[in-house]
Amino acid sequence: MISRSAPGYSCPTTLHLVGPQSWTEVPALLRYDVSDPFAVRITFGETAADEEDGISWLLGRELLAAGLDRPAGDGDVRLWPSRTSGDVLYLHLRAPSGEALFEVSRGTVAGFLQMTENLVPVGDESSMLAVDSELAALLSNGGADPTGR
Repeated sequence: MISRSAPGYSCPTTLHLVGPQSWTEVPALLRYDVSDPFAVRITFGETAADEEDGISWLLGRELLAAGLDRPAGDGDVRLWPSRTSGDVLYLHLRAPSGEALFEVSRGTVAGFLQMTENLVPVGDESSMLAVDSELAALLSNGGADPTGR
């Protein structure tokens, strides 16, 4: 059997973890998969290409695009462009175990997003989802109806 993966686009990059006294380079991989057209996955670490070994965060593609030009997001994920450098985008991530502030190249993120738009134009994401067929499969083969109908 041939396994067909959905088309996508990946972009290796380096983020800078902003610490109290220094910056630490963190290799990362930005990944977009047409089968999940609203999302971008960022995987951190030396083995970022192997998502099973890395630490991954899922971000909305729209949120990432908005953060290029203005502060965006609340809660666990926030992004904003630097006021002093045109090529710096700040990414703040918060989890129960802690939080981290990263600097990433705004140009790299913008280029990555342009490549994702070549695959799925903004506004066409819903057309990439097979919602009707998934719903039909769930309703017809999804198991017994607990109401007995």
